[in-house]
Amino acid sequence: MPQPRHKKTKQKSRFAAFIKLMLVMTMAALVAAGILLGYLYQKSLPVADADRNSRLLDSQGSIIATFSASGRSYDPVPLKQISPKLIQATLSVEDRKFYDHIGFDLKGMARAILVNLKEMDRAQGASTLTQQLARNLYLSHAKTWTRKIKEAMYTAQLEMKYSKDEILQMYLNEIYYGHGAYGIEAASQMYFGKPASQLDLAESAMLAGIPKGPTYYSPYNHMDNAKKRQKIVLGTMVETGDITQQEADQAAAEALLFKPQGQQQISVSAPFFRDYVKNLVTTQLGITEEQLDHGGLNIYTTLDAHAQAAAEGAVAQNMDSQSELETALISIDPRTGYVKAMVGGKNYKTSQFNHALAKTRQPGSSFKPVMYLTALSSKMMTGLSTFNSEPTLFHYDNNRKTYQPSNFGGKYLGEINMQEAIAASDNIYAVNTLLKVGADNVIATARKLGIVSPLRPVPSLALGTSPISPFEMASAFAVMSNAGKRMPPVAVLRITDAAGEVLYQAPEATGEQAVDPAAAYVLTHLMESVFESGGTGSRVSSMIKRPVAGKTGTTNTDAWMVGYTPELATAVWVGYDKGRDITTLDGHRAAPIFAQYTEKALESVPPKIFAIPSGVVTVYVDESSGKLATADCPDKKLEVFIAGTEPTEYCSLHGGEKKQPDEQTGNPEEHSWWGDFKRWLTQ
Repeated sequence: MPQPRHKKTKQKSRFAAFIKLMLVMTMAALVAAGILLGYLYQKSLPVADADRNSRLLDSQGSIIATFSASGRSYDPVPLKQISPKLIQATLSVEDRKFYDHIGFDLKGMARAILVNLKEMDRAQGASTLTQQLARNLYLSHAKTWTRKIKEAMYTAQLEMKYSKDEILQMYLNEIYYGHGAYGIEAASQMYFGKPASQLDLAESAMLAGIPKGPTYYSPYNHMDNAKKRQKIVLGTMVETGDITQQEADQAAAEALLFKPQGQQQISVSAPFFRDYVKNLVTTQLGITEEQLDHGGLNIYTTLDAHAQAAAEGAVAQNMDSQSELETALISIDPRTGYVKAMVGGKNYKTSQFNHALAKTRQPGSSFKPVMYLTALSSKMMTGLSTFNSEPTLFHYDNNRKTYQPSNFGGKYLGEINMQEAIAASDNIYAVNTLLKVGADNVIATARKLGIVSPLRPVPSLALGTSPISPFEMASAFAVMSNAGKRMPPVAVLRITDAAGEVLYQAPEATGEQAVDPAAAYVLTHLMESVFESGGTGSRVSSMIKRPVAGKTGTTNTDAWMVGYTPELATAVWVGYDKGRDITTLDGHRAAPIFAQYTEKALESVPPKIFAIPSGVVTVYVDESSGKLATADCPDKKLEVFIAGTEPTEYCSLHGGEKKQPDEQTGNPEEHSWWGDFKRWLTQ
C-alpha cells in the first residue's frame, strides 16, 4: 500500500535537514581545521632539547662542541653528506611513504588500529618519521593522550614549517643509535670509524636497523639480533626497489669491521679547550651549570680552528701513542692575548687531565729568559756581559748556604756572554746572573709577565726549579713578543642567550706595559740565537722558515720548548705523570712539536721580523774584545742594545780608525744601516 504523500514529504525534509546539518558540521570542521592549522603555522615550535644545549664556537663562528647534561656530542651534517644508501635504508624500514604523506600515514594508522583491535593489544604502530622526530625533539615517550595530541600538533607544525629534506636531515642528525651516539655522523664514526658519507650498503642497513631498539639491536651487545635486523632492512630495500636481491644477499654476507667497543667514545674537537671554557664560564663569568646545559647559550671563543688542528697534528705525529709519555701545548696571540690552540694531553679519552694548566711541572731553563729580562731591564747587564762558565760553588743567604749547579753533560765554556749563555743554556752563567740582579727582582718581573705560581727566592730559581704551568709560560713569553706589553689571556669573547641577548662581553683590553719595550726586543734578539748553529734549538731550525725566538728547558722529569713569533707565543711541555724520569729521546720531542705547530699554524701568514721599538740601538762589536768594532776589526758582529747600555770604547786590538764600519757620518751608538733598514721594514 503506497505511503501517504505527507509522510514522503516529511521524510524528504528530514533527509534534507540531515544533509544540511552534515554540510554545516563539515564546514565548521573545515573552518576549525583551517583555524587550527593557521594557529599552528603562526605558533612557534617549542625549543628542542638539542637547541637548549649551549654551543661553543671558534673564532670564525663554527661550532666546536655542544654542552649538555647528558653529555651528548652533536655533530650535525647536511643531507648531502650522508650516504644515499643509509637514507634509502632508513626510509624503507621507517617510513616508505615519507615523501608522499603530510606527516601522518592515515592508511597505515587505520591498518594499525584494526590489527591492534584484533589482537586486543598495541601490536602495531604507525608513526611516521616526522612523528618520531616531533617526539624526539619535544616530548617524552610516555604513552598518554596528552602526549599523543601534542605529538600530532608538533608533527603538523614540522610539516608546515620545513621541507621534507629538512625534516629528514633533522631526523638523521637527532635519532639515537645507542652507546651515546646521537645522529648518523656520530654513529658512523663510533661503529665504523668513518664519516656518514662513506657508509656502504651493508653498513647502512646495519645502522638503519638500530634505532628501533638501540640496546637490543646493538652489534656490540647482541650481534645476532643486529644481523637479523640488518637482513630485515635489506629485505625492505628490495621491496621498495632500492636494491636487487643479489645486492641484498651480498651485503648480508659482508663481514663488517666494527671499531673496538673501547674506542666508541665520539671524538670532540678541542676537548681540553672545551673543558677549560666550561670551567671558566661557570666559575668566573657568572654562568650557571643549568644555563650551560639548558640555556641555549652561544659561547664565542678565541680558538683558531686551523691552529688547533695544527697543534693536534703536531702532537699526534711526534708522540708515541703507546707510551705513557704525556704532553701539552698552549698557544696565545701576543697582540691580543687570545688563546688560539690548546692541547692538554696526548689522548683525551684515556686522560682528561689538562696538562696545559698543570702548576706542578718545573720549567727548567725555559725560565731563564725571565731572569735575563730582569737583568736587561735593570741595565745592570747587556748581551755582552760575561761570566766564567766553570764549576762553581755559590754562597748565598749571607754565606750561610751554598749551591753548586752543573752544566748538562759537564760541559763548561769558559768566559761567555749572555747571548752565548742563552744559546748553550749555560747554568753557571744563569746563577751568576740571578745573584747579580737579585732573586726578588726576578720574581717581580715574573709577576709582571703574568706568572702567578709560587716562586722561591733561591739560586736554583735561575734554573727553573719552581713549578709553573705551560699556560703561564706561554702568557709570559707573549709579553716578550709584544714589545713588553701584556695582554691578559682571553678565551671567551662573548656569551649570548637563546634570544641573542648578550650575557657577557669580554672587556676591551688595552694592555699594560709590563716591561721596557727596548729590553723585550733585546732579549728577543738574544733568544733568536737558540735556533741558530750551536743553540739548543738548532736541530729544528730547518723546520722553521720565519723569525722565531725561544728557549728550551730540560729537567730530570720535564722537557720544554717555549718560544714565539710576532703572531704566536707557544709553550710545549713533555713528561710523565707518575714522577718518572724522561729519557734523552723523550726530551727531544718538545722542540719538534713546537716547530711543526708554528709553521703549520702560520702557513698562510708571511714571515715577519720582530718590530724594533724606540730606545734600541744597533752597533758593530768586535767579537774578541766586546768593544765597538773599527773598520780594521776582522771579526765584527752587529749587536743590539738598550740605548745607553751599548759599548762606548772602541776596540784597540786591531788598530785602525775609531769609526764604525759602513758609517760615514753620525753617532755610531745611535744608528747603523742594519738598524735603520729593520726599522723601515717594520714600519
